[in-house]
Amino acid sequence: MKLAVVILALAMTGCATVTDIEHTPATMSVMSGKSPKDYAACFVGRISDSRKPPQIEPHKEGLRIIVPQKLLTSDPAAIVDIETRSSGSSIKLFERLSNNPLRPKDVQHAVTACISGE
Repeated sequence: MKLAVVILALAMTGCATVTDIEHTPATMSVMSGKSPKDYAACFVGRISDSRKPPQIEPHKEGLRIIVPQKLLTSDPAAIVDIETRSSGSSIKLFERLSNNPLRPKDVQHAVTACISGE
């Protein structure tokens, strides 16, 4: 039953663009002592087991990581904006299905795991 609900939710949402996703409220906003480059390397390493390789591009005072959807297409599922701060980085996560409680949590877990030490 849960699988049917997930499939129905995905079918109803259609495709999202980077612009659509970045205009949604941030799912998570955190700071890290790591530089944007180090944080991005950690995040990409953590997400590589569950998704296709993300696209990394320069953005403002740091980097933007565009994470592809998990199963069906290479359309974006999430955006991680990493900006330089005086003592590390500011990280904001924007997700395509941010109001869907059944969305995959691998991106959130990777964002959280890379905040400190690892």
